[in-house]
Amino acid sequence: MEKRDIVFNGKEKKVFATDNDNRIIIHFKDVTLGYNNIKKAIFRGKGEVNCRISAMLFKLLESNGIRTHFIEACDREMLCRKIDIIPLALTIRNKVSGTLVSRIGVAEGTVPEEPLFDLHYNNDEFADPLITGQHAVLLGLVNKEELAFIYETAGKVNKILSEAFHKAGIELVDVKLEFGRAADNGEIIISDEISPDTCRLWDEATGKILDKTRFLKDLSDVVASYHEVYERLSQVLDK
Repeated sequence: MEKRDIVFNGKEKKVFATDNDNRIIIHFKDVTLGYNNIKKAIFRGKGEVNCRISAMLFKLLESNGIRTHFIEACDREMLCRKIDIIPLALTIRNKVSGTLVSRIGVAEGTVPEEPLFDLHYNNDEFADPLITGQHAVLLGLVNKEELAFIYETAGKVNKILSEAFHKAGIELVDVKLEFGRAADNGEIIISDEISPDTCRLWDEATGKILDKTRFLKDLSDVVASYHEVYERLSQVLDK
């Protein structure tokens, strides 16, 4: 696959065209952002380990019948199916944490009867607002059938990932998923990344934070924690 010109240079990733109109290459940067891009840092090696974790988890999902944009990865670059982005981010929460604590006044760590689904409209102009599924349909981002498929798929993904992380002694507190329509056939597939940048991950035995929250809370060993996630997942998923 021939790598060609940059088609998108984002804050945390670059996207390159290829000699196949339906394939792109995503380059993971070492930049880390938080609080709506107000907080920023560079952690050497973060892009590569996030790419490797994402590749591992995308392979897991594909092996369980979940369609993603992933094809293959090398170092910090990932060959993917090209998509038309659906500007929605769906966060599946297995425990109350993060902004949800202050937003609804429920104690951190509270376990809901079933996972909570938070839907955000990815739009910088409106600061990525929390919306309902009806709003997403009203905006023309998805139709009712597509929205139902996204929610159903997200539930399956959460179950698969939770079980995998549990085998590694890690609790999946929440995970943010993004979707797109594949350029080659229009099917809705998982896109972006699944990594400590898009998940809250706690050590099951100690409660140690192993995700991007370490950066947000000015804790040390951010990249070391990401590598710990990678090594622990590798031990259980490579078997």
